[in-house]
Amino acid sequence: MKKGRKVTGGKYRKSRKKKLYELPGQQILVRLGEEKRKTVRVTGGNKKTFLVKSNVVNVRVNGKTKKVKIENVLETPSNRFLARQNVITKGAILKTEIGKVKVTNRPSQEGMINGVLIEESNS
Repeated sequence: MKKGRKVTGGKYRKSRKKKLYELPGQQILVRLGEEKRKTVRVTGGNKKTFLVKSNVVNVRVNGKTKKVKIENVLETPSNRFLARQNVITKGAILKTEIGKVKVTNRPSQEGMINGVLIEESNS
């Protein structure tokens, strides 16, 4: 069976092309560094804040939230090469002052990094 064809052998035709507002924007990779944000106008005249660089993470410890400095990106589940470039994504494991922290949100979408402590450092 040929790809993109009906059982009868006919072609599937696209109903229409994508509209301009349906096109995806440029992907923003959040890197480790001095905090930097970008504000963009979106549909309806609203504003969205994107995080470009950050060196702090909001960590939940025993029901309280602390702002902790990030030392390094240890691993990233989506792509191992992103960890080498210090790119922070959802699910990434970060080395911080208080121990290892797992990122629980999408930092490029929300303008901040939230995480949960997974392993405390003994130092």
